[in-house]
Amino acid sequence: MAKYLKTVVAPQVPPQLLKSFLAAVKKGNIRTMQNKSMPATPVPTPGAILLGDAFNMRHPLTGGGMTVALSDIVLLRDLLRPLTDLSDASALCEYLESFYTLRKPVSSTINTLAGALYKVFCASPDPARQEMREACFDYLSLGGICSYGPISLLSGLNPRPIHLFLHFFAVAVYGIGRLMIPFPTPKRVWLGTRLILGASGIIFPIIKGEGVRQMFFPATIPAYYNAPPLQ
Repeated sequence: MAKYLKTVVAPQVPPQLLKSFLAAVKKGNIRTMQNKSMPATPVPTPGAILLGDAFNMRHPLTGGGMTVALSDIVLLRDLLRPLTDLSDASALCEYLESFYTLRKPVSSTINTLAGALYKVFCASPDPARQEMREACFDYLSLGGICSYGPISLLSGLNPRPIHLFLHFFAVAVYGIGRLMIPFPTPKRVWLGTRLILGASGIIFPIIKGEGVRQMFFPATIPAYYNAPPLQ
């Protein structure tokens, strides 16, 4: 780690900070922090609202944190736009419970995609996981909807969790199809079975953490229809 910091990172550090940076590397005791994932649990608090990573974190693989944060800001702006008086904290807090539901399509799509891709691409000796990785690359290389579909999900331009679900399992089915060609063998059938089971084991726990109802059926939650307080 020290060698990497000196040879790769140090040349990119601003000159004003370089001396202190090298001194810290020489001192040692280099600390690392593990990647965090924290599904958003609503915490209605009068007078305060959490945004960004303070409220909701996902794996940094896809770099979706700022996309979610900016989406939250736009949503909160639109919710506050019709209000002229923010002094009634309790009424405002009750109204903003809708924020936690309305943000789900964007945030849950990006969160789930980040977590799923990390588990697909992280190092694993499992041949089924390797097949899943190769199927993912080959699926994207097909172009068309197989390319712009996942990219639109990744960028937050298509905040529809059901599309993420369909693309994820389309990759798994595509991977199974690759295994069955030119002809299936017992070994290939078994590997294909493990591939689909592995894909299910990756995405379903993430969806459960995000909340199935909140993610796919937000309109069934009463807070979705909260109206601005009378002023």
